[in-house]
Amino acid sequence: MAKIGYARVSTQDQSLDGQIDTLEEYGCERIFSEKASGCKTKRTELDKCLDYLREGDVLVIYKLDRLGRTTKQLIELSQWLDENNIDLHIIDMNVSTKDAMGKMFFTMMSAFAELEANLLSERTKPFSFNI
Repeated sequence: MAKIGYARVSTQDQSLDGQIDTLEEYGCERIFSEKASGCKTKRTELDKCLDYLREGDVLVIYKLDRLGRTTKQLIELSQWLDENNIDLHIIDMNVSTKDAMGKMFFTMMSAFAELEANLLSERTKPFSFNI
């Protein structure tokens, strides 16, 4: 069983250092990282990370929204991990998907991650009236 980390920030001027340090402290032996929007469907390093994972491994992320922005993205990824006997640990929530309670919590938090992304998008759009 290997702990494999994945870190992501949304823009080139953001730093990955904090996430990477936390993943190293958690004991990850390999860390994949990238600077790409969570809304993008093509994330090269995430794809490499998923290809690298083997049955029995643990995928470790710092925060759920680093993995995806939509409930659909997150649930599909969770199903793939489950089918391949790969556990997911989310450090900031202290959640693991290896048991039923962790899976249920993950599902609920996936919906909140999408809500948070939508609210952020609304706050950053120029204000306009649609009458």
